[in-house]
Amino acid sequence: MIESENLNQEEIIEELCLCNGLSYEMVRQEGSDTSKLEMFFSGYPRIVGLSLFPNLTSLTIVAQDIKEISGLETCLQLKELWITECCIEKIEGLQECRNLEKLYLYFNKISKIENLEKLIKLKVLWLNHNTIKNIEGLQTLKNLKDLNLAGNLINSIGRCLDPNEQLERLNLSGNQICCFKELTNLTRLPCLKDLCLNDPQYKTNPVCLLCNYSIHILYHLPCLQRFDTLDVSAKQIKELADTTAMKKIMYYNMRIKTVQRHLSEDLEKLNDQKCKLQKLPEERIKLFSFVKKTLERELAELKCLGKGHSDGSNNSKVTDPETSKSSETVTGEPSLQQKILTKLNALNERVTFWNKKLDEIEAIYHTEVKQKKKSHGLLIPLLLTELETVGNFHFEEGTQSDDWFNFCYELILSRFCAWDFRIYGITGVKVKRVIKVNNRILRLKFEEKFQKFLENEDMHDSESHRRMLECLFYVFDPEVTVKKEHLLQILEKGFKESETSKLPLKKEAVILCNSLSISECPRIEFLQQKHKDEKKHSLKRELFRHGILLITKVFLGQSVQAHEKESVSQSNYPLVDSVFIPQKYLLNSVMEQRNCDCSARQYKWFVFDHDLVLPEYVVEFEYMTMESKKKSEGSVFSKDLKFDDEVIKMEPRIKAQPKLISLDEKTILSLAKTSVYSHIVSLNLHGNSLSKLRDLSKLTGLRKLNISFNEFTCLDDVYHLYNLEYLDASHNHVITLEGFKGLMKLKHLDLSWNQLKKSGDEINTLCKHTASLLTLNIQHNPWQKPATLRRTVIGRLKTLTHLNGIFISEEEATAAMKFIAGTRMTQLSLLRHSSTKEERPRILSIWPSAKILTQISKLGAHLHPNGNWYLKITALNLDGQHLFKITNLEKLENLKWASFSNNNLTKMEGLESCINLEELILDGNCISKIEGISKMTKLTRLSINNNLLTGLEQHTFDNMLHLHSLSLENNRITSLSGLQKSFTLVELYISNNYIAVNQEIYNLKGLCNLVILDTCGNIIVWNQENYRLFVIFHLPELKALDGIPIEPPEAESAKDLFGGRLTSDMIAEQQGHSNFTQMQELNWTSSYIRTVDLIPVDQFRNVCNVNLQNNNLTSFSGLIYLPNVKVLCLNYNHIESITPRLKPQTHLTNRQLLYQKVPSSGYGQQGISKTNRDTMSTENLPPIMHSLEVLHLGYNGICNLIQLQLNRLRNLKFLFLQGNEISEVEGLDNLVVLKELVVDHNRIRALNDSAFAKPSSLLALHLEENRLRELGKLQSLVKLEKLFLGYNKIQDITELEKLDVISSLRELTVYGNPVSL
Repeated sequence: MIESENLNQEEIIEELCLCNGLSYEMVRQEGSDTSKLEMFFSGYPRIVGLSLFPNLTSLTIVAQDIKEISGLETCLQLKELWITECCIEKIEGLQECRNLEKLYLYFNKISKIENLEKLIKLKVLWLNHNTIKNIEGLQTLKNLKDLNLAGNLINSIGRCLDPNEQLERLNLSGNQICCFKELTNLTRLPCLKDLCLNDPQYKTNPVCLLCNYSIHILYHLPCLQRFDTLDVSAKQIKELADTTAMKKIMYYNMRIKTVQRHLSEDLEKLNDQKCKLQKLPEERIKLFSFVKKTLERELAELKCLGKGHSDGSNNSKVTDPETSKSSETVTGEPSLQQKILTKLNALNERVTFWNKKLDEIEAIYHTEVKQKKKSHGLLIPLLLTELETVGNFHFEEGTQSDDWFNFCYELILSRFCAWDFRIYGITGVKVKRVIKVNNRILRLKFEEKFQKFLENEDMHDSESHRRMLECLFYVFDPEVTVKKEHLLQILEKGFKESETSKLPLKKEAVILCNSLSISECPRIEFLQQKHKDEKKHSLKRELFRHGILLITKVFLGQSVQAHEKESVSQSNYPLVDSVFIPQKYLLNSVMEQRNCDCSARQYKWFVFDHDLVLPEYVVEFEYMTMESKKKSEGSVFSKDLKFDDEVIKMEPRIKAQPKLISLDEKTILSLAKTSVYSHIVSLNLHGNSLSKLRDLSKLTGLRKLNISFNEFTCLDDVYHLYNLEYLDASHNHVITLEGFKGLMKLKHLDLSWNQLKKSGDEINTLCKHTASLLTLNIQHNPWQKPATLRRTVIGRLKTLTHLNGIFISEEEATAAMKFIAGTRMTQLSLLRHSSTKEERPRILSIWPSAKILTQISKLGAHLHPNGNWYLKITALNLDGQHLFKITNLEKLENLKWASFSNNNLTKMEGLESCINLEELILDGNCISKIEGISKMTKLTRLSINNNLLTGLEQHTFDNMLHLHSLSLENNRITSLSGLQKSFTLVELYISNNYIAVNQEIYNLKGLCNLVILDTCGNIIVWNQENYRLFVIFHLPELKALDGIPIEPPEAESAKDLFGGRLTSDMIAEQQGHSNFTQMQELNWTSSYIRTVDLIPVDQFRNVCNVNLQNNNLTSFSGLIYLPNVKVLCLNYNHIESITPRLKPQTHLTNRQLLYQKVPSSGYGQQGISKTNRDTMSTENLPPIMHSLEVLHLGYNGICNLIQLQLNRLRNLKFLFLQGNEISEVEGLDNLVVLKELVVDHNRIRALNDSAFAKPSSLLALHLEENRLRELGKLQSLVKLEKLFLGYNKIQDITELEKLDVISSLRELTVYGNPVSL
């Protein structure tokens, strides 16, 4: 047998020699000279005889029956190895080939990449056309430059190629990669120049079928020279990809900000509701506190009187009559003190009760806030996923106008059985939100498999298979809260086998149901049991009131009912696609003893092929419970208020006393019942109307001071009271502690129920001036950062033992100290939260660069604080570190990206040396002024949302020539004038500020690059009629406004509504102010004006000269309301009438209908027909423009003077109508004071009887360049002095003789007439 094998081996070697032109006989002597061997197609069933060729550098074996790699142990010099189109199943036997540089193993049966660890010189590796599922085993191949894994079964990339940083060419065509996220892993290959995912020789990767596939690759891999066999080195291609990606990022940034704004608005509504609910308890607490403090004062006075009487009887023989009387009162009514104490106890109980009510309201509020955040919290990740997948994952929020929304709503109602939920007190279900999810990747998989199923079955039966499509609810694990991460994973990747869950059979099948009870009852029972085990006392309905359903589209295929004793698994049901269990067989305590027939239709399904379950809708719902129907709070409050009244009426009752408005020396001495200032130890000023405490520092012996329930806004009069130990300043209006100093012995301080906001400033004041403070109460103040307030106060005021009435434990004090230590910027914190990356990663994300970079690469262990470590830092992310001040950045000269969001910063300081900053994020702080950034000329993105900004300083942004994105949402900004020179701005977010007037929008008109603007929540939105169209018209370059894209029809509507309008805002913009009362002239020529709308008219009362010539006016429009206009020039317009022409409704165009909304627009009013209008008399119309004396209407195309309604201008003295198309002089009868009329260059042939029928005051008449032949109708012009008739057609001298009757005529011109020749 061995002989036979040796003989066979010798034959193989002989064949090898023959194919390579070598002598078999001489091979042992000459084999060392051979460096290259080749074997094609046959004759080499296994690798043998290579020991004869010790210097072999290249070996090629093609199309042989080789099943394993062996016999290469002696090929130490081998550099190139080809074993292709063979039957290799495993990579092995290459350990000694350590000089190997090229390895080709394509067209084999290899299923795993392995045993390549020692081939560290390998540069080329081709494993295409195998059955490899995972990229692995390449971590040691640092020199690999060319990797071909095409035609395998790979579906993920992960971080497996990260060590191969020298990789230049990669072919992954013909695999099963279907997710864009997998492709972004290739961004960590800096040398990659040639990438192929869609080689025509291979089957297409699913990812290549997605929209924007090429854009995604070219944006993330800008260094590619070839992509999918095509040359992509052209600069224009890369720029197109970059531009498209930037537009996508901007668009989704806008949408995410819109979601955040909606959340903010919802939370504001919840806060308003909370404040309304808290109003009554707060009022009761204030009432009881007032009464309580008043009684405490009376009790103290009683005790003082008793003490004073006792002292007096011992030390003085003479008894004061008043003292004696008081003493008798005390001794005569020994129960008064007891009554006060009893009432004080009752008051304390009521205060405790109402405080508990406040706590309950606060707890409900926090629950609602949590639910709102949870609800909105799903939308932002969905949008981010949509961005990352470049729109291939798309979601849409439904409304009642959407058919699919109503479908989901009706589906849920139809599958809700009240009987199943009765035990939990649930009476109904209310759908809160429906989100439609369209995942193109999962849908393609679903449709592909569904189509294959149809093709494999009888085509005549395809309709019945389509009926196997069902809409079912996904069954979540009842013991695990549905977290958004888990839900998002399903929506994005489907029901993956790798999904972890406690549910049995989860890896085997996707568990679904067609009943809300099967889906939800296990969850409700689990939560109730958990609540019971933890012995909590929260409202039971809050446990399960809100829920989420995932509605899926499912192809059930061949389905059978599950056998009772067999587990549901593919192995037990090999020939079916799904298995179902009727509800009656499910083990569930709730389902027992049912009286309705719903159970017969309720099933639980197990679908084995995960790709045939397509998630389509996410439904957020709320259960309606019996508790929610019972509104018993009203009766409870009624009973409590009655009880409150009984307590208030308890003896002794409080008597109204006159309130002090001011304080002087005499009053103080009187209140203290002493004659010496220095003897005053206690002073109670509770319940007055004081706002100042003058000369209080003179009370050097004062130890206790009560100024509660007064009108103080500051405590600057409370200073240098060195012996003061107790101060009660509660229930005032204190807004600052500035000036509060010199109270070094103060131990007890009550500042509750005031208006303190700035925690940092106030705590600093207390640290500095109250070094001995033991108890402090600062409750019920509108603090800016309430979440961390307690820790901050305890950490800063180290002597405190009680805060807000709660004892400070040693553990709490230690934790607070640690918290305070973490609020300082140290070298360690800089190292821990920074990055040294030189370039921003090319990631489709809207998050700040600093956040992205520090998450990708945290310095910690990589950078050591030696040498110039600070110069290497390029990104710094200190979000949520509770910083009070930015420090220690002086040396960070190369810092490009910085984020300091959600801290306690009050000033923009400490950034002066960071002049290379490109992004700066300061959201969620307490900054009131933008300062210290004027030298940051490289800044491209600035965000200062959720701060206290009140304005934008002039010239702050003038030098920022690269600023593209500015976000200033949720501040108190009133003006945008500081942005007039921010010409590079592309995005501006300024929602929820205090912008109120239209002129602020004009400040943005010069920003030609601005394409996204958000001004939602500003006063202008409600003040300006047609606000949206107004902004669109004045900022025509905008592409999106307030989170909504601007469509072409909307832009056209804006032009129609606001185009050609002369408004007060336009005038204010030109003048730079809106003080119109100073105006005497209005000059606005050649501006395409169609209407005049000057509001309020009264502000233009001093305008007397108006020049609007060369515009598009068809009437006087809003000019008729200007009361004192004397001279009006409207030459070169299209004036048809003084007032807007009246047109029937049926003749209105869309444009004119739109103009109905605009005052004095000239369109949209009902009117009479043209025939009636031409013949109607204007004599009965009321006069207008009483001050108008001079009117220019030359070159307007006027042909009908009656229609013009000039008779209404009763005080007109000079009328110019030259250059029109007038054929008859008429409609001027009522112009009795008219002195001069100019109708030169018209079409007048003759003067009719009515032209000058009435006696007139006309002194000058211009009729030149007309077609007059006769002059017989001028006799009534008895005062006429000048008559100009040049260039007419007067031929007969007798016509001129007719003028003899006008005795006043002094000047006559007839040149250019036939009669003058």
